Amino acid sequence: MIYEICKAICYFVIRFFAKIEVSGRETFPKKGPFILASNHISNFDPEVVGMLCPRQLYYLAKEELFKSKALSAVLRKIKVVPLKRGTGDVHALRLGLKVLEKEPLLIFPQGTRSANYDSIKEGVGFLYKKSGAPIIAAKVYGTDKILPKGAKFPKFGKIKVIYAKVEGLSETDSREEISAKVVETIKNL
Repeated sequence: MIYEICKAICYFVIRFFAKIEVSGRETFPKKGPFILASNHISNFDPEVVGMLCPRQLYYLAKEELFKSKALSAVLRKIKVVPLKRGTGDVHALRLGLKVLEKEPLLIFPQGTRSANYDSIKEGVGFLYKKSGAPIIAAKVYGTDKILPKGAKFPKFGKIKVIYAKVEGLSETDSREEISAKVVETIKNL
């Protein structure tokens, strides 16, 4: 219930500031787990990617968001899992695998907000190797113009999101190879 309320609030706020164009929503499976891997260029990205996904998602997010007890309680209610960035957080990845037994999970392979793809983390490759869940790539455009890094308030603009299934993955691929294929798919959307 809280997830749906938060999703509706995000939709209202983001639609107030942005015209939204989306393609590839038919890519999502109607049931079962999947990994949703997206680029990350703005603080609006988790909300935009999540609100446009037809399924309820779990999210991996930086643990710094959980410092406030009130915010932490809300984040946990809307299925956000804290992640220690830069450490290969085994606990968070295990929680991610637990989620992927039945539910979809959103992850940002870049690990932080960035317009480049030079420093990609292996988390998405690890989760795929251990779960076998299909991976859907998402590329977000425009959120960095509406809510640039360091901005206090959003600006008006346009957001475009493209979803596509990641193809060509093999069980013999390493975590690095899987992560690279996912990122290449995102880059090419």
